[in-house]
Amino acid sequence: MNPVGWFEIAVSDMERAVTFYEKTLDIKLDLQDFGGQKMAWFPVEKGEVYGATGSLVEGTAGNSGTVVYFSVASIEAVLGRVEESAVLIPKTDIGEFGFFAQIKDSEGNTIGLHCQN
Repeated sequence: MNPVGWFEIAVSDMERAVTFYEKTLDIKLDLQDFGGQKMAWFPVEKGEVYGATGSLVEGTAGNSGTVVYFSVASIEAVLGRVEESAVLIPKTDIGEFGFFAQIKDSEGNTIGLHCQN
């Protein structure tokens, strides 16, 4: 079982946040409306890969102290798609566990990046 079953990232401007995440992570989000609650779901490949999925949720954004780490193929590629000022921690070696970095999203949230190489 995944230790993380779902995550939600609060955003104050859904269109701006969707644009940021789709460009930065090179993915397509699925826009949803649940009883007036705007959401943008991250993609998931059922039965194909290990990991949890989640959603952007329109609401109050900002750094709450929670950092969600996205698994990516190349941290360098992701960092190349964001403004230099958004990089909080550049690609950092964590030994046998691979590499990580942290960036600020369009809504002021801190998000993490992780890869094995």
